[in-house]
Amino acid sequence: MVASSTLLDMEFGDRARAAPRMLSPGNGGRWIAIGLIGLAVAWVVYQILVNPGFQWPVVADFMLDPTVLEGVGMTIKLTILVMMIGMVIGVPIAVMNVSQSRLLKLCGGAFIWFFRGVPPLVQLVFWYNLASLFPDLMLGIPFGGPKFFSVSSTDAISSFGAAMLGLGLVEAAYMAEIVRGGLVAVDPGQVEASKALGHGPFQTLRMVILPQAMKVIIPPTGNQFIGALKFTSLASVVALGELMHSVELVYSNNFQIVPLLIVAALWYVIMVSILTVGQHFLERHYSRGFRQKTMGAGA
Repeated sequence: MVASSTLLDMEFGDRARAAPRMLSPGNGGRWIAIGLIGLAVAWVVYQILVNPGFQWPVVADFMLDPTVLEGVGMTIKLTILVMMIGMVIGVPIAVMNVSQSRLLKLCGGAFIWFFRGVPPLVQLVFWYNLASLFPDLMLGIPFGGPKFFSVSSTDAISSFGAAMLGLGLVEAAYMAEIVRGGLVAVDPGQVEASKALGHGPFQTLRMVILPQAMKVIIPPTGNQFIGALKFTSLASVVALGELMHSVELVYSNNFQIVPLLIVAALWYVIMVSILTVGQHFLERHYSRGFRQKTMGAGA
């Protein structure tokens, strides 16, 4: 029996070695997909290089145009301020949403519900036209009481102010949800341990909860920062001199629409790339302890 089994194994082994090697269906499909993608990429590159409509010399001339550079500076400034507003308002709203008070949860939830529900473009136009509802902004005792301070709404809310309010409040609503997700991801045992050490609620939040929640908060916050940078282009509807509006001013004079749009796109790609690199290093910094803990557990 052993001898016959050995003879069968040798026979089938010889047949297997003699059979031609077949290309598996998975490998064939992969090479077909690679070929199609390569063909599509080659066609796009060919069009970019050969199509005269792109007018690359015009693009090169306006990349460092003073008007365009002023728009880039305004875009960066507006993005930073919008994110600061989003963080300053969003963190307290997130804390309200995870608190034990039903009233605080209701107020925080209503803020998020409203400012996430109304599109940023609508809010920009609304704040820019606030003077039609309230011609003057006043500080004093309500319901007909004396007024201590008054200023014209037109003077108080410029294009820049409308952009900050419209975009900043939207970012605050999204940041509140991002921070809330990070807060609830912290192990409740850490909070109990902090209370056992005699820490108050604010100390627990500052020293225990927020540092551990950062590894969850940072990645979506980086995405929001990039989104805020691109959303600043909406401020062109209120005539704010950010990048998109600056480009519109240039091509309204020389009628080089496509090359100037390419200039704007390239500047947005440059700024987003810089933010992406910064996000990468922040994520690596805040996930360092988490990676060490994971490696230690695996060992």
